[in-house]
Amino acid sequence: MGLKSLILVAAALLAMVLPGCSEPPPQALGTLEYDRIAVPAPVAERIVAIDVREGEEVAAGQALLRLESTRVAATTQAAQAQAQRQSAALAELEAGPRSERIAQARAQLAAARAQARDAQAYYARLQPLGARQLVAAADVDRARAAAGNARAQASAAQSALDELEHGTRSEQIAQGESALRASQAQATAEQATLAKLSLVAPRAGIVDSLPYRLGDQAPVGAPLAILLVGDAPHARVYVPEPIRADVRVGSAARVFVEGREAALAGKVRMIRSEPSFTPYYALVGKDAARLSYLAEIALDGEDARQLPAGLPVRVEFGP
Repeated sequence: MGLKSLILVAAALLAMVLPGCSEPPPQALGTLEYDRIAVPAPVAERIVAIDVREGEEVAAGQALLRLESTRVAATTQAAQAQAQRQSAALAELEAGPRSERIAQARAQLAAARAQARDAQAYYARLQPLGARQLVAAADVDRARAAAGNARAQASAAQSALDELEHGTRSEQIAQGESALRASQAQATAEQATLAKLSLVAPRAGIVDSLPYRLGDQAPVGAPLAILLVGDAPHARVYVPEPIRADVRVGSAARVFVEGREAALAGKVRMIRSEPSFTPYYALVGKDAARLSYLAEIALDGEDARQLPAGLPVRVEFGP
């Protein structure tokens, strides 16, 4: 074989080896995901009806499930009754004392004054007799005490009448108004809780999961239904540390979905500033030992709307 032939063979071998040794373009791996929202349990009550099934599309406001309402309904009625009682009490304070009570107080004042005059007259008659020692000093002392007590009772009756005639104090009315507002707020809160026992979809979406079944009693705050919402899924990927500096919100991206040849166009809508360890399904060669940054890629185009969640994706950044 001549020198020229050897050169041609070496060139051919080099052309075959170099493509295999070239570095792949920077990429991030992840999955397609939808935004998820949870519908929590407002109270710890038994599930009495489930109106949807997993995988069903629901509209905003559509009924999902219902909880038993007996206890909450009773609590709501009690709160409403308390609010009505406070309202009546406030109306009584604003109306002031009844005329019959004022007349009664005036009669009691007249009786107390009469008793005071009688006790004072008796003491006046007994006092000179005591001075001449015709009666015991103890009797004079008792008469003087009785006269003083009768005057005090008359003064108390006068004060009671004055209080009724002046009406309710403004501070009492303010207290009544505050008590009424508090009871009304409690009744409103109970009414809102009662309404929440019929759970509805807060947004249009797909029922992804119903963790509890008919008859279960979930704790307060437990997710009773999980919905997938949004017009299209997004790519949730882990960006390797070497290319993190070139990826920012708004960066263009090409998303390759498993099973599809053509890439989908997208833009980075979120990327975390703090790194995390790369999950097992995003490990590629030497990237296994690196930290990565969670990012979300919004997808463009009508094709993306038809894709299901959970598909593996590969994302390349740049124009």
